[in-house]
Amino acid sequence: MANTLTGLIPIIYAALNTVQRELIGFIPSVSRDPDVARAAKGQTVRSFVTPVATAADITPGVTAPNDGDQVMSGIDLTIDKSRYVPIRWNGEEQLSLNNGGPGAQSVLQQQFAQGFRTLINEVEMDIALKGYKAASRAYGTAGTAPFGTAGDLSDIAGPMQILDDNGAPMMRELVLGSAAMANIRGKQSVLFKANEAGTDELLREGTIGRLEGASIHNSPGVRPVTKGTGAAYVTGGGGPFAVGTTSIPLVTGTGTVLAGDIVTFAGDTNKYVVVAGVAAPGTITLGGPGLRASLASGVAMTVGNSYTPNLLFSSDAIVLATRTPAVPVDATGVAMDMADDRTIVTAPYSGISFEVALYRQYRQIKYEIGLAWGVGAVKSDNIAILIG
Repeated sequence: MANTLTGLIPIIYAALNTVQRELIGFIPSVSRDPDVARAAKGQTVRSFVTPVATAADITPGVTAPNDGDQVMSGIDLTIDKSRYVPIRWNGEEQLSLNNGGPGAQSVLQQQFAQGFRTLINEVEMDIALKGYKAASRAYGTAGTAPFGTAGDLSDIAGPMQILDDNGAPMMRELVLGSAAMANIRGKQSVLFKANEAGTDELLREGTIGRLEGASIHNSPGVRPVTKGTGAAYVTGGGGPFAVGTTSIPLVTGTGTVLAGDIVTFAGDTNKYVVVAGVAAPGTITLGGPGLRASLASGVAMTVGNSYTPNLLFSSDAIVLATRTPAVPVDATGVAMDMADDRTIVTAPYSGISFEVALYRQYRQIKYEIGLAWGVGAVKSDNIAILIG
């Protein structure tokens, strides 16, 4: 085993390549914000969102109209995770593996692969969590994996219609869980029959590419979520609430309505996503663009069942900021912590750069794989849930 990181670079990149061939769906699908990436852990940075423009009639005159001002809104983003995976060896362990064992370098490569995988999976989970809790509306049936009906692609057409109605950009990403992907691979013959699909990618390689305007991804971050306990809630006074309203007062009911819960109102078939919930009668917030139909006071609200949130979104709707963990430096910018060596390695598919640091200790050596990151959902209008 080398005592500096230079000799380990081939091992580290071999480990990265192993991880990149595994399931990474959200990370390459979202946008990056370099301003947030420079923030310190816990520091709040504002990511601005441009409001909807307003058109006006053209009226010839001596001077141009005195208009065009806009009130900018935004989302607060934070680098809230700074994490590492440790790998430690002592001389006896290295000697035993090199004498008739698999070899220290072979084991070390697998340890690095597991370290990168651990951090990447955490990032995937954080993006999934932020995404489904900030969605606009949902399509599908709770407890039923999408694409289960052979020859029927309604499960992509439904959330696509939601984003179309919301005015989302056309370049979209669909991130599915394993159950939905299994149905695509096993039941949607129009995709795996080369003569019908025009390609044998799914049949031979297991990849789909794009489907009806969306790039298809598979992620372990798509996992079942448990709904809140809310029951018997009805809309409060102040109605009727106009189309586009996002703040809905609730009265008379009990239990929790959680962020990410899917709710319906009597007389309205739209499935709305709650982005800010309540633990008792109060006001919930729906994902933008809000109500699709006028809503009166005294209307019953139903909280949908627990489900698996597959996500369709445009990449600008979710922002991921990543950087290497911060270290103290001297006046010349040289790192001043106890690391003997450190290097930056970039994963080729996800584009994430990790820091690998080396710490020499008494008769043993320790490596650390480090990453700092933060996730923000900045545009609910451009996110839809495909319920599973």
